Amino acid sequence: MTKPWTGAQPNVCVAHAHYDLKGEMERRPDPPPCTQVTNLKDLEAVIGDAEVLVVSMLWKNHILDWAPKLKLVQSVSAGVDHYDHALFRERGVHLCSAQGVNANAVSDHALGLLLALSRRLYEARDDQKNAYWRPTSSNPKDRLQELDSKTVLIVGFGGIGARVARLCSAFGMNVIAMRRSVPETQPEGVRVISQRDFLATLPQADVVILTCPLTPETFGLMGAEAFAAMRPDAMLINVARGKVVDEVAMVAALQSGQIAGAALDTFVEEPLPATSPLWSMDNVFVTPHAAGETQFYERNVVDILMTNIAALEAGTPLKNQIV
Repeated sequence: MTKPWTGAQPNVCVAHAHYDLKGEMERRPDPPPCTQVTNLKDLEAVIGDAEVLVVSMLWKNHILDWAPKLKLVQSVSAGVDHYDHALFRERGVHLCSAQGVNANAVSDHALGLLLALSRRLYEARDDQKNAYWRPTSSNPKDRLQELDSKTVLIVGFGGIGARVARLCSAFGMNVIAMRRSVPETQPEGVRVISQRDFLATLPQADVVILTCPLTPETFGLMGAEAFAAMRPDAMLINVARGKVVDEVAMVAALQSGQIAGAALDTFVEEPLPATSPLWSMDNVFVTPHAAGETQFYERNVVDILMTNIAALEAGTPLKNQIV
């Protein structure tokens, strides 16, 4: 079969500010030629000869105008909502996501946030800085919580959500998961619901964990009506996308005591503006969109990239193909 490249191997361009994907590629046998840049200006200078582009947050849709030879864009992230899918189809360029590349990291982070909220670890860090030894409260409601027998509602039951469910089950939690369709056979230890039962199920949850992709159905899913349905002792964790949550409604719910607290890794605007009230709220724990961060990120992305290069050469289905 004729290879889709002008040479024996594709010309690969990597554009990312942090990840050394070229270094990881060069540790593989017989790697394709690769140019790596860290900013948009440098990308414009070299993209003309690229047949494969590995990119994420540096992506702008007009890059397609700079790259007449491009055959494949391999996203470094699982989220691909910032790519114009219709334009990719029009130009005949494949787009693949990195879905699953950080599933372990994101689910680990979600559990870390859950433990941080339940054990109020953020308070302990603040107390340490102030050399303050917090006494045990005589009121049980003011004490640290344990997870056993509590109910978690996981919104999104893909690879990340399913692993979060397993981790929560290991802590003895009752697990409810929401997905687009309810399977005929329920997974062991998990009660699966559809979105139509979402609002009715919220009052059962001690904690809601968002792990879903951003779609028209999930945009603004956690709005005023959802927060009104939650119990005042319930907490929210978001390791999905910022726009799954109506931030104005969330801030109002947190300030009024409509919900007890939130641990948030993603936001509508990133970096989170310094003027956001979320920075200074005692019942909010903020991490800087770091859930997917892992020391194995380059290895995992290059695994997918090399699989897709081989698939293009063989004419077989691509992994995580979007377009």
